[in-house]
Amino acid sequence: MTMSRLKSFPGGLHPNDSKLATAGLPIEDCPLPPELIVPFSQHIGAPAESCVHVGQTVLKGEVIGTAKGFVSVPVHAPTSGEVIAVEPRPHQSGRLLPAVVIRPNGRETWAPGLCCAVPQELTPVELRERIWQAGLVGLGGATFPVHVKLSPPDDMPIDTLIINGVECEPFLTADHRLMLEAPQRILAGIRILRRILRVQRVYVGIEANKPDAIALLTPLFAKHGIEVVPLAVKYPQGAEKQLILACTGREVPTGGLPMVTGCVVQNVATTAAIADAILDGRPLIERICTVAGPGIATPKNLRIRVGTPLQHLVEVCGGLTCEPERILMGGPMMGAAQLSLAAPATRGTSGLLIFGPGQLPVRPEGPCIRCARCVGACPSRLLPTTISAYSRLDRYDDAEKYGAMDCIECGCCSYACPAGIPLVQGLRQAKGAILEKRRRG
Repeated sequence: MTMSRLKSFPGGLHPNDSKLATAGLPIEDCPLPPELIVPFSQHIGAPAESCVHVGQTVLKGEVIGTAKGFVSVPVHAPTSGEVIAVEPRPHQSGRLLPAVVIRPNGRETWAPGLCCAVPQELTPVELRERIWQAGLVGLGGATFPVHVKLSPPDDMPIDTLIINGVECEPFLTADHRLMLEAPQRILAGIRILRRILRVQRVYVGIEANKPDAIALLTPLFAKHGIEVVPLAVKYPQGAEKQLILACTGREVPTGGLPMVTGCVVQNVATTAAIADAILDGRPLIERICTVAGPGIATPKNLRIRVGTPLQHLVEVCGGLTCEPERILMGGPMMGAAQLSLAAPATRGTSGLLIFGPGQLPVRPEGPCIRCARCVGACPSRLLPTTISAYSRLDRYDDAEKYGAMDCIECGCCSYACPAGIPLVQGLRQAKGAILEKRRRG
């Protein structure tokens, strides 16, 4: 498997993947914490709305937050126990947002009515309905409601399904371990997705730094007409547009949705969760999370319940080795910095990384030296310095003309910049201002 034969995309970069500490560690079940803090805002779209009250006993898998709109999903109790609060609590966004606080009773009693199904006996519409009821969102980090992605408009016919097993973010190994430990579950999810989308062509993209996963899945999936595509190790190989280009050669046009190319992309963990929802009737109340970084005593891949406080994850991993200077939920490239360990893990928490003083290099900001490294690294073929400069000057119309909305916020430009300019923050600011202007009409 030579690098010249591996598929990829233009741009990108090669940060140290830092996966060695956890890539060989099997998934462990994380013990329940004394309290679970379950936010209503843990997916793209309208937050769920509480349907429980303080003092109520809830059962595992019971709906505790109802969806409010098409781009929204319900929220479920991660275990059985007592609702001790319905109030704003610390959230990964840095704000206090509404949440349900549950004190587990240790019984793990499932809610009635969570029934399994035979996919072949359900129509695509019925399968999508069950996926929505299970609260499924993209587990690669984007948390986009799955049922929406599986409802392409009539003028965008889908002929290709791509399963994302890339996991290109440094440190994170949750998807890697899932592919090694639950390949049949992923296969079952693919078969369900095939039935919903009515497609036969399926690619599973995996970076070449996971040769064990490629070796395991290639013969298994080939029996079902599914092609495993080995990909070059390059960040952000797992981004949706870049993955489509690498696997199919099709390019998502400027301003267009991935569906325009006839492709739908789902993460491997999302695919396995679809199998759980349909075959076992299990809503999305847990996920796999990598807890790592030099600040963690014993890095692990954990199966965690939604709502588990980050502090509990640290304790399960042996505590801290130093005073944390940087706490990241997700990977170091696109993860969200956390103010403290008080926030809970959500459906989108693919990782928790802790760094102590000096363990995450920070360059002081200097003037742009016109080296164009950010341009060469940008996978979206943008001019990050130009867009960021317009953003600083509040010239958002000019930023939009230069393609600000095509930025995927991967952080390649900031990482590559020798002057330490926070380019991705400038692009993010421009995108926010452009979207706000569009909302106002």
